Amino acid sequence: MASTAQAPNPGARTAHPDHLGHVIFIAAAAAMGGFLFGYDSSVINGAVEAIRDRYDVGSALLAQVIAVALIGCAIGAATAGRIADRIGRIRCMQIAAILFTVSAIGSALPFALWDLAMWRIIGGFAIGMASVIGPAYIAEVSPPAYRGRLGSFQQAAIVIGIAVSQLVNWGLLNAAGGDQRGELMGLEAWQVMLGVMVIPAVLYGLLSFAIPESPRFLISVGKHQRAKQILEEVEGKDVDLDARVAEIEHAMHSEEKSSFKDLLGGSFFFKPIVWIGIGLSVFQQFVGINVAFYYSSTLWQSVGVDPTDSFFYSFTTSIINIIGTVIAMIFVDRVGRKPLALIGSVGMVIGLALEAWAFSFDLVDGKLPATQGWVALIAAHVFVLFFALSWGVVVWVFLGEMFPNRIRAAALGVAASAQWIANWAITASFPSLADWNLSATYVIYTIFAALSIPFVLKYVKETKGKALEEMG
Repeated sequence: MASTAQAPNPGARTAHPDHLGHVIFIAAAAAMGGFLFGYDSSVINGAVEAIRDRYDVGSALLAQVIAVALIGCAIGAATAGRIADRIGRIRCMQIAAILFTVSAIGSALPFALWDLAMWRIIGGFAIGMASVIGPAYIAEVSPPAYRGRLGSFQQAAIVIGIAVSQLVNWGLLNAAGGDQRGELMGLEAWQVMLGVMVIPAVLYGLLSFAIPESPRFLISVGKHQRAKQILEEVEGKDVDLDARVAEIEHAMHSEEKSSFKDLLGGSFFFKPIVWIGIGLSVFQQFVGINVAFYYSSTLWQSVGVDPTDSFFYSFTTSIINIIGTVIAMIFVDRVGRKPLALIGSVGMVIGLALEAWAFSFDLVDGKLPATQGWVALIAAHVFVLFFALSWGVVVWVFLGEMFPNRIRAAALGVAASAQWIANWAITASFPSLADWNLSATYVIYTIFAALSIPFVLKYVKETKGKALEEMG
């Protein structure tokens, strides 16, 4: 999907207060895709051990079933832009809603392990679409004066989706007597956990019929009158609609269509700036953040925590994730991207190192010793907090700002692909690594968090307060 950058137009910088509520509703409805992104990504956390038990599979195969959704994510993210440019943003949202719904039903009623994996790929495709369409649509319908704040709805929706999925899982586990395979509504509890996503998926689909198509898309297909009506709805009657349409058309015609070959150069295949973007994406994942969202219940149970308590800790971790994200949203423009990244790296090193230390102790009666157990639990929350207030948000801000205009779209695509691949590598490897040595696994994550500090200091330039045109 094309960039949403537009030429300046002072007359379009403010929205009439009467229209702001309507714009907020539109952005919130579109951000439901982000909610489903977060929900679908982490709901599997509550089903991991039940799937292992029901299908009697080892850690390596189990990891592939969990991680296979990321293949769908990568495909969905790579194709969503072109689909949206061809049929529109709203139709793209509706397709994603259908895929989320189908995936939820299929995952709740699998015949065997292979079709559970297939439903997860379909859900992953929907996640990938939502990760692209939501932010782009919100940027295209938001008045310029409110674009940054409304754009943050997507990230907020993702972390809320993660938290709600863990709260629902915890509630369902309690309803099933603390047994992931306990009977609930005629199914096993883990099946209901995966099936509940039908509710927000259907809501997302219904909301897509209540919001307008992007003016930018309408202009691209020659529907100028409808585009003017929507621009008036979201920006107010005081805006010069003809000038706004001309401005959008000018921006679309002047955008450079970057391609993969534009990224080539330098001594190591890609231009150095592209490698820096890839590095940011890889470090963001190699600290092991998604272990906290895909496997935290399994992790706590492996060191002797009661299943119900392990689900509750997964929920509290998600709340900490929300708090950290809000902190990042408040300070990313005040403190700067680079200082936040460095603060986050230091905090993650401390949290991960303490977890590695705690997990190095032998279990006593199937549990960590009391002191080590509390250290591990607190350190896990510290790690998630520092990740969320830094790398969770800052990396996406960097990737949106750091590349020169002529290669921004293509470079962002490569960096995002690197992120999905790194996410898959961590997700697929954790169960086998944990079986080998849980403490050593966290030492590995600690090393990557530590290496991110000199990487940021040496290679990453601050982008706060710089115009996109200044990125050379």
